[in-house]
Amino acid sequence: MGAGLGDKLVLAISSRALFDLGESHRIYEAQGIEAYRQYQIDHEDEVLAPGDAYPLVEKLLGLNELLGQQRVEVILVSRNSADTGLRAFNSIQHYGLGISRAAFVGGRSPEPYLRAFGCHLFLSTHAEDVRGALQSGYAAATILSGGPRRAASNELRIAFDGDAVLFSDHSERIYQTGGLEAFQAHERDSAREPLDGGPFKPFLSALNKLQQEFPAEACPIRTALVTARSAPAHERVIRTLREWDIRLDESFFLGGLEKAAILETFGADVFFDDQAGHCEKARDVVATGHVPHGVSNEPQF
Repeated sequence: MGAGLGDKLVLAISSRALFDLGESHRIYEAQGIEAYRQYQIDHEDEVLAPGDAYPLVEKLLGLNELLGQQRVEVILVSRNSADTGLRAFNSIQHYGLGISRAAFVGGRSPEPYLRAFGCHLFLSTHAEDVRGALQSGYAAATILSGGPRRAASNELRIAFDGDAVLFSDHSERIYQTGGLEAFQAHERDSAREPLDGGPFKPFLSALNKLQQEFPAEACPIRTALVTARSAPAHERVIRTLREWDIRLDESFFLGGLEKAAILETFGADVFFDDQAGHCEKARDVVATGHVPHGVSNEPQF
């Protein structure tokens, strides 16, 4: 991973994840790029409504003010050109968001530039761009529309699935090929062997370091693990996080129960999961990022 912005936590986000560009995108799909370009130019002074990831960005940037220093950097990365992307920057200025850097790549994937910025997390509505980022070793998720927003709060809450997100998908592969009994036996036998890291381990680590800069009793960042695992498969997870020296504030081992009720109670600003079915249910109660990584996202023949 590049170190273009030093020790900051760096989020790269697409314009469609940050703002509501639904109408613009419909014009692009129905009439093509030239009609889209003209529409954006004609409306560039009209402020865009916040998108599904806007509250997350707002709270992340708010951490800089609380710390009195720039510890979080958000970069706009867009398939737009600078010409058609001007509306997004005008909206950033309107809302007073502390975003000053951008990459406009003119219809191509922004993935190759993530290294140059030293990104820890990439959020987009373009699934292929997200897949490319994951294949290159970055935490990345496709933001799904429809998630309700939490009531106004200065506390940032992020929830993660375990296997294929924080951890590798090795154990999930055993579950899908051998069933629950084989999975539990493997995890019980491997309880003291740390799990390999998944695509979101570096992001969680960077977030955890940021948490440590606040007093423990007044930290505005709260994290949670929300996993379908249950006993006896819980022990390996706990020991793995201990080995990584990473703290999660809350952990839920649900044993296959639906995650939505827990996520709603936790009040997550965003939830990351690799399984599309879990994401579809979660998006009704929280903003959700699908992580198209691991065995659950491989083509089925």
